[in-house]
Amino acid sequence: MLGFTFLDYAALAFFVLAWFGYHAAVEFTAPGQRSLNKVMNQYRFRWMEQLVVRENRIVDTTIMASLMNGTAFFASTSLIAIGGVLALLRSTEEVLPIFTELPFGLPPTRLAWEVKVIGLAIIFVYAFFKFAWSYRLFNYMAIIVGSVPVLKEGSREEAMAVARQAAAMNVVAGKHFNRGQRAFFFSLAYLGWFISAYLFIAATAGILFVMWRRQFLSDARDAALGRDHA
Repeated sequence: MLGFTFLDYAALAFFVLAWFGYHAAVEFTAPGQRSLNKVMNQYRFRWMEQLVVRENRIVDTTIMASLMNGTAFFASTSLIAIGGVLALLRSTEEVLPIFTELPFGLPPTRLAWEVKVIGLAIIFVYAFFKFAWSYRLFNYMAIIVGSVPVLKEGSREEAMAVARQAAAMNVVAGKHFNRGQRAFFFSLAYLGWFISAYLFIAATAGILFVMWRRQFLSDARDAALGRDHA
C-alpha cells in the first residue's frame, strides 16, 4: 500500500530497535553505568560540591550560561531542520524524479517518499522537545544554584543539601540533552533510507557503533577517568 518492500520494513525495524536498544543499554543497564555520560554525571555533583565552598561564584554562572547557550543552539538548529524537512515535503514533485533515477533499489512512490519525510520531521520534532526541555531544566538548575546558602558556621549541611539538588537537576537536564543529540545522530542514519534500504541499515549500524565507541572506548572517557594517554 505504501510502496515499501520487505527490506524497507526490516531496515526500519532495525533502526527503531537500534535506537531504543541503545537508549535502554546506556541508561538502564549495569554496563551503561560505566558510560561517558555517567562518568560526567559524577563531575556534575563534584562541581556543586565545589560551588558550596566558593564565595565568588562567577565561574559557576559562566559555566551555566555556556550550558544553556549550547542547548539553545541545538534547539534552534532543530527548528531549522524541521523547516527544511517541511520545505522538502512541499517540493516532492521536484525532488522525487531525482531519487527515482538513482541506481539504488526500487524507485520510491510518492506516498513512500512523503512517509519517509514525515518520519524525518518526527525525529527533529522529538529532538527539539528534548533540547527545549533541557534548556528549561538548566534554567531551573540556575535558580537552585542561586538559592545555595553562603557557607558559614552551621549552614554547611543546608548548603550541601541544596547543592545536591542543583546537581540532580543538572543530571536530568544533561540526560535530556543527550537524548536530543542521540536523535540528531540517528537522523543521519535515517537519511540513508532516502537512497536505499541497504544504506539505511549500514548507516544505522555505523552510527550505533560510533556512539557506543564514544561512550565506552573513547579517549574522552579515558580522560574523564584520569587515564594517561601519553
